[in-house]
Amino acid sequence: MLTSLKTEGFDPTDPNLTANPYPFYEYLLKEDPLHRAKHGYWVVSRHEDVRNLLRAKTFGQGEFINNIQLFYDDGFDVLSHSSYRWLSQIFVMQDPPQHTRLRNQVVQALTARRVEAMRPRIQAITDSLIESSLKDGRMEVIHDFAYRLPTIVMFDMLGIPEEEIAGGMLEKLNQAISDSFIVFETRAFSEKELALADQQIDFLTDFFNEYFDSRRKNPKDDLMTALVASQSEEGGLTTEEASVIAIGLFGAGFETTAHMIGNGLYSLHQNPEQWDLLRKNTDLSRNVTEEVLRFEPSLQASYRTALEDTELVGKPIKKGERILALIGAAGRDPAVYEDPNRFDITRQPVKPLAFGGGIHYCVGAQLARLEGEIAFATLARRFPDMNLDIDQATWRPAFFFRGLNTLHASFSTKI
Repeated sequence: MLTSLKTEGFDPTDPNLTANPYPFYEYLLKEDPLHRAKHGYWVVSRHEDVRNLLRAKTFGQGEFINNIQLFYDDGFDVLSHSSYRWLSQIFVMQDPPQHTRLRNQVVQALTARRVEAMRPRIQAITDSLIESSLKDGRMEVIHDFAYRLPTIVMFDMLGIPEEEIAGGMLEKLNQAISDSFIVFETRAFSEKELALADQQIDFLTDFFNEYFDSRRKNPKDDLMTALVASQSEEGGLTTEEASVIAIGLFGAGFETTAHMIGNGLYSLHQNPEQWDLLRKNTDLSRNVTEEVLRFEPSLQASYRTALEDTELVGKPIKKGERILALIGAAGRDPAVYEDPNRFDITRQPVKPLAFGGGIHYCVGAQLARLEGEIAFATLARRFPDMNLDIDQATWRPAFFFRGLNTLHASFSTKI
């Protein structure tokens, strides 16, 4: 399985890698910590090096078009595709001062105090989802629970009414996110794939723009109104920037938090003694979230570009060269974690890098952690005898956002 890695270089489209990346990571950690990938970019894997890269001011996002063009033939028009155009405008893909201006608009809405104040509402949503999704003692965890929890929470924050959820819009939006967020992946896409991604990002833009128009006429106490209000301020958002941010916030919950929950439940039941620990002491749910972020992170990697001539792992890196930081590998680094391939919810301390670092540290980290804590604790408390069909669970054929296609659960405990 590792032969192609040794001879051809790291390839995120390799189905063996997407099915189970950890043997690849183990090889890189031991043998090639600064690896040259098949497309010419560098791959860094050790915890210290990944952490330093994510925090370093000498690395940023660089020139977006050049970064994408790396995977296509000359003549490919990157920004002719609305999905890539959207990606180029999201603040996580930008450098200061634009990154700073846009990020600040979001940070104000996701302060630690505001997020913690959402705890009762997130608990109520979790309880409601369990009751509505449970059918004859069974639940399909990924679609009926893990996807829905963070997206409904974000619906609440943005101010989208519950009627949209009941009317099937949540499922339609989640599918649009899934189809359009493929552009985060590190590969070339077919015309058909890009056409669908473009169509879905256009749909998402139109959806949120309708709400922005509504909030201009009838302001409310929600994030959508706050994004609209910033448009009238000096240095505030344009309408296009507001819609880019709204899509990004909504999609982040879907692609990362949802799979964090699914990956966590999978890991807990793959290691039943760990589930036993949690069901006996649900206060460990915070530790569960941290250990999942280390052991089976939904975000496996993050890119950076050298903003000047510099060095990494003792090797010279030229300005403009691209580096892929393997967050999933860093979490399994034996130099930092004893027995790193063991899932242990009592492990201390845990230093996950799944939320990035430096100026690009995830603005929604506290919200994701809170949703994970509540989800794991509630399921363990209400369904201590939960049984997951982990043998039938399969991983999505994607590298950047690692998660399961489906995960079926059964219970004998009655609500």
